[in-house]
Parts: sequence; structure tokens; C-alpha cells
Amino acid sequence: MTRAAINPADLAACREAIRTGSYSFHAASRLLPAKVRDPALALYAFCRLADDAVDEGRDKVGAVLSLRDRLDLVYAERPKNAAADRAFAAVVAAYDMPRALPDALLEGFAWDAANRRYDTLDQLCGYGARVASAVGAMMCVLMGVRGADALARACDLGLAMQLTNIARDIGTDAREGRFYVPQAWADELGLDEEAILNAAQTPSAPPDPRLTAITKRLLDQADLLYLRAEAGIPALPLPSRPAIFAARHIYAGIGGAIGRSGHHALHTRAHTTKGQKLGWLALSGLRAAASIVLPCPAHLHARPHPECAFLVDAAAQAAVQNRRSEALFAVLAQLEAQDRGLPLGNRGRAA
Repeated sequence: MTRAAINPADLAACREAIRTGSYSFHAASRLLPAKVRDPALALYAFCRLADDAVDEGRDKVGAVLSLRDRLDLVYAERPKNAAADRAFAAVVAAYDMPRALPDALLEGFAWDAANRRYDTLDQLCGYGARVASAVGAMMCVLMGVRGADALARACDLGLAMQLTNIARDIGTDAREGRFYVPQAWADELGLDEEAILNAAQTPSAPPDPRLTAITKRLLDQADLLYLRAEAGIPALPLPSRPAIFAARHIYAGIGGAIGRSGHHALHTRAHTTKGQKLGWLALSGLRAAASIVLPCPAHLHARPHPECAFLVDAAAQAAVQNRRSEALFAVLAQLEAQDRGLPLGNRGRAA
């Protein structure tokens, strides 16, 4: 496999987008070998800019449909004239990136634009598989890793990170009208979504113990996934292991910061310090060195999370697949109808 021939100016633009927009990845990526770091920067810049367009833009539907068109151009080897698109197209061509992986990301963004809600944790993990685990699977492709066990654990890491993000951003998301708490959990505690959305708009509102319990429950699930995920790191090429251990520890550290706040995330957003990040980077180097001699944990071979199995299957293939799934076609058709001024229908629920 050859290294992606990314234009140096495009790569510099990708690096700057990540430096200012994703501090955790930027810190971890510094431990990657250059042959992986450069395409990873291109991948993350493309994904990050697309995520920002959907999350922060006024026209979420238009942003998703634009991303669909941009991916079409990338896979037609005629990328949009933008640094992130050109760089990502170089990565797709050089690494035979299965289209199902960025398409999964597109589907997750489409669910956001459709304002989908999730009844259960498994349904929420279906969303996490698309917006986070798909990126983990693509990172494995960049490292030349196509084994099902390592891919499954990379998807676990993506899920863990996404659940951590959801816990950290529960207040920020609520103020933007986004709600990722599994409805079944809210129902168990007698929580009303509208009340949470209203409380998020009121800084003086006291912490709701029911919401802090849900935040803790999200982080407990993330911790279980972090433990499963790290079993796959020794299956990665040795030079890449420190960076992936670092990603695992830095994101879990965000969860730790939320825990130390009493799991109150409605009006504050947890952060970690530069010193903490440096400590986790050092720890990650030590753990990578130890992984040379320690046996792989047995749960390396655990089945993939059911919501991530399609990603493992796609990434294990050695050739680009150009067909989009029926589910993705369906949600894009919904958004196209809305974009043309037709009613979208009731607010989306996860299938």
C-alpha cells in the first residue's frame, strides 16, 4: 500500500483545522508515525468540517446533501476544489477506502438533520457507530489493519468516545434542541425532554439528580467500551499504538472530569488540562511498550457490537464498494423532500 499523495498545502490546511477544532485528536495524533498521521489528518479534517457544518450551520439539511455530493465527487476522483476534499480524495484512492465507511458517517449526520431521537441505548449506539465508530474503522484502514477483531475493538473505542461526548455535551446539545438521552432511560426516571431542554436554557436551574444519574450511566457504559477497546490496540502496528492508547486515555479523562464534577453537565462543559494530556501521552507510550511482551486480552476476540458489525464487514473488504445502502438512500430522500419544501413528517425515531 502506498502513502497518500496529499498536496503539502492541503495537508497544512487540514492540520490547522484539526489544531483549532479537535484538541484531543490533535494531541493524540502527534504520536502517530508520519505515514499514518498525514492521511489521518486529512480524514479527520474532512469529517470534522462536515460535522461542524451540520452541527453549527443554519441549514443542516443542505449541509448533509452537500456532504453527499462531496462524497460522490471524492469517489468519482473529481473532488470539490477545497483542501479537505482534495486531501480526503487522495486518501480514498491510496488506501482503497470502502465507501460504506464515510457513507455511514453521512447517514449519522442525516439522522441529526432529521432530528432523530433514540428510544434505547442500542439505538443510540447505532448513531454512535455511524458518527464515531466509522472513523475508527477508517483509521484501521489507514494503518493497514483489516482483521475483524482489531476492527471490532476500534469500533468499541469509537462508541466509547461518542458516549463520552454525549455525556459532556448534554447541556450544549439541549440548548441547540438536540437530545441524545435514550428515551427509555428518561422514562424510567420520569424525566420529560421538554423540561430538560428548558432547564438547559436556565443557568440558575439546580442540578437534577435524575439527569446526573443518566450522565453517570452513559459514562459507565463508555468505561466498559474503553476496556473492550484497549484489547485491540496490541493488534495494531507497533508505531501506531501510543497514539491510540492516548486517544483512549484522553477521552476517558474527559469522562473522569465529568465524574469529579458530580456528573453535572447541564450548564458546564468538562475540560482536561494540558498537564493531564501530557501525563496521558507519557502513560500511553509506556503502555505501548508493555504491549510488546504482554499477552493479548481474551476479549480481543469478542464479537463486534451488533450496531457496528456492518462497519467491520465493510472495512475488512480489500476493495472500494460504491453502492449506498437502502437505509441511507431513504433518509437522504426524506431530507431532499424537506429541502424542496415538502413536509418531512413526524420527528424521526430510530428504527
